[in-house]
Amino acid sequence: MGVVRLRWRDEVTPAAGACVLATGVISVGLHLTGHEVLSRIFLVCAALLWLLMAADLTDLLVRDRTRRPTAAITASALTAVAATAVVGTRFSVLGWQGLAIALLVVAAVAWPVLLVPVVRHWRRRGMSGEVFLACVATQALAVLAAWLCWAGEGDWLGDAALACFALGLVLYGEALMRFDVRQVLTGAGDQWVAGGALAVSALAGARLTALPQWTGGGHDALRVVTYVLLGLALAWYALLLAAEVAAPRPGYDVRRWATVFSLGLTAAAALSAGLVTDVAWLRVLGRVLLWVAVAAWGLVWVGFVWPREGAADGGGERGPSGARGRGAERG
Repeated sequence: MGVVRLRWRDEVTPAAGACVLATGVISVGLHLTGHEVLSRIFLVCAALLWLLMAADLTDLLVRDRTRRPTAAITASALTAVAATAVVGTRFSVLGWQGLAIALLVVAAVAWPVLLVPVVRHWRRRGMSGEVFLACVATQALAVLAAWLCWAGEGDWLGDAALACFALGLVLYGEALMRFDVRQVLTGAGDQWVAGGALAVSALAGARLTALPQWTGGGHDALRVVTYVLLGLALAWYALLLAAEVAAPRPGYDVRRWATVFSLGLTAAAALSAGLVTDVAWLRVLGRVLLWVAVAAWGLVWVGFVWPREGAADGGGERGPSGARGRGAERG
């Protein structure tokens, strides 16, 4: 049992946020396509996983001092912020605005606490796809704030969402300059965040475009920027998919959850942009990409729960920091 507990904690904190984020964003996508029952099942799973993640992170911060500093500066910890915002977004869509606001507060408080040390430890170059999680966490806050604004919880939330949207784009540019492009062919799964970050940016742009407070030139600018971001996200999708075919990387790795949530974010961005701008082919594309994300979610879960070689002695898997000597590559 001790070995199982060690393996679980090694993968749950802090990278479990990626699992919650993947499950939550698929729930949002299923809602956008009208699969409400399945969407709520995914929401329940995401909420339960979020509670487990929160309990383990609390235990880490309160009791496990040996792991606390490392977790605090690991970029994958930012998935906890993004996951909280995405789950809050789904609750807002469901009409549970009080719970959504509470999750927005939690995410907003945790965001600078985790973001600042992560950014301070950025290197100038040669970083993995985790570097883009700073953008993902920021844009996830923008999505939740924009959705709450659309639900009538205050126009100031629209302004806050726009500020997060702009900051997220700046963070993406900074991350792109530090990203090791060789990760496209060698990454273990988190290279997909390069496209996923653009997808969640497009999703935030689509939600901002839907707000009635942006009219005239401001609305047109947001619409154009959303189209550009979505186009870039789809270009990354095609490139990364081609790289997976050219250089297959079979087998489970905890960083594959980053692949799944990036696939889900791209689908949700296409669906949302198609609905907001009334572009039919984007809605069709979003539906196709959503089922790809659902399939990937199932495959990664199978990889997680299936017995793996080396699991018995704790030496066969890569944890959130990329074990087997790859810890130095992490953000």
